Amino acid sequence: MFIKFFRILLLFVFIGEILSSGLELQATPNKVVPTSKAQIQLSFAPVVKEAAPAVVNIYASRVMPQKVSPLMDDPIFKHFFGEDFFKGQPRTRTQGSLGSGVIVRSDGVVITNNHVIRNAKVIRVVLADGREFKAKVVVREPRTDLAALKLQGEMGTLPYLELGDADQLEVGDVVLAIGNPFGLGQTVTSGVISALARTKIGVSDLRSFIQTDASINRGNSGGALVTLDGKLVGINTMIFSKSGGSIGIGFAIPVNLVNPVILSVDNRGKIVRPWLGADVRSVSKKMANSLGLDRRTGVLVKGIYPKSPAQKAGLQVGDLILSVDGYTVKDDPGLDFRIASKPTGYRSKLKVRRKKGTVETLDVTLEAPPGTGLEKPVMLKGKNPLSGVRIITLSPAIATQLGLDFMQRGVVILKVERRSIANRIGLLPGDIIKTVNGTSIGSVKELVRELKKHRGKWKMKLQRGKKELVLSPS
Repeated sequence: MFIKFFRILLLFVFIGEILSSGLELQATPNKVVPTSKAQIQLSFAPVVKEAAPAVVNIYASRVMPQKVSPLMDDPIFKHFFGEDFFKGQPRTRTQGSLGSGVIVRSDGVVITNNHVIRNAKVIRVVLADGREFKAKVVVREPRTDLAALKLQGEMGTLPYLELGDADQLEVGDVVLAIGNPFGLGQTVTSGVISALARTKIGVSDLRSFIQTDASINRGNSGGALVTLDGKLVGINTMIFSKSGGSIGIGFAIPVNLVNPVILSVDNRGKIVRPWLGADVRSVSKKMANSLGLDRRTGVLVKGIYPKSPAQKAGLQVGDLILSVDGYTVKDDPGLDFRIASKPTGYRSKLKVRRKKGTVETLDVTLEAPPGTGLEKPVMLKGKNPLSGVRIITLSPAIATQLGLDFMQRGVVILKVERRSIANRIGLLPGDIIKTVNGTSIGSVKELVRELKKHRGKWKMKLQRGKKELVLSPS
């Protein structure tokens, strides 16, 4: 009995000597004894300590119109009580919103969602350490739902997050979402990458989102999605939920789209994203069968803009674009994302399947779309049906910015004043004016000339989405 006890004691002493000497005790190949507290506890605390100070809370206040009473528009009430009955009553109200942001430069550049600060009059940014700064918007890009802010005042050197590469992510990778849900203060949630390149989400023109099951709630918008090495790989932007609460389906904008926004801060807020100049459509099941494909993949070229990068590279109508720079293209939003995430002048490689079935690789040098920085909006006045409308010539640059078909020609409506003639006859932002009294319109100058020619009688053809409308307001 004593010998057996002595042997057990020696065994424990031997194991203790191995552990104290730092030797690796391998139960199975490649499995080692944890060597730190974080490994033993499976803790994300070291990552959070590095990343959290660069994630901020954003408080934005905006002035919203407010109707004092529905009786304001009642003609009988106005007759008996007069137009000035509600005079002095407040016609606006201040509405607050909250969100999150990420410091991406030590001099106080903050990236957030455009919808967080849309129409904001005053923006306050509160850091994790409690410091508070006013901020001004220096860049807005509605088509990606991104915006850049610049903190104001003395701030010293600020913590910031380094940008990672969303293209290196894989489904199953662990990520952390850091933000300010419901105004409760900074919160960290963890999860995995559930899917990549989600393009069926209609919140942004460049739809190619990272999907994660890390809990994202209201107020998390604009916050950081980080990897376990503390790199920023996404800007949390929305959740999929009918109740408004997190159900484990959240979406983040890939960081690859963020870098051009950061660079534009030093370029007077002008973002220039390249274009390909190819009008494409996603491949349907019927199209895949007719092309002899075993599955739906790639995008079919149905038009080429003259002198565009696509034409210069030798792309042809009927080509099937299979991949860009080695990344498979599944649909047209996926192609848009791949092109928009590159800088102008970048030389991309397009893998295409020709009509005859051969597969070729084309070198294409990406350029800024024609019209970039040249077109200026104009507000129309006078006695005509377009009085009170802000318009601009539809160039490929403007069309790309507004998410319209860049192959179209005409003048696009940017804004319609509430009490204008144009508003009464039903004109809307996004409408493209194609002809006036039978004359084709290709620029603002041509439109103004035609409006001056005809006094009191106009017939206009408009393009609204896929519909063509004819208006005869006179």
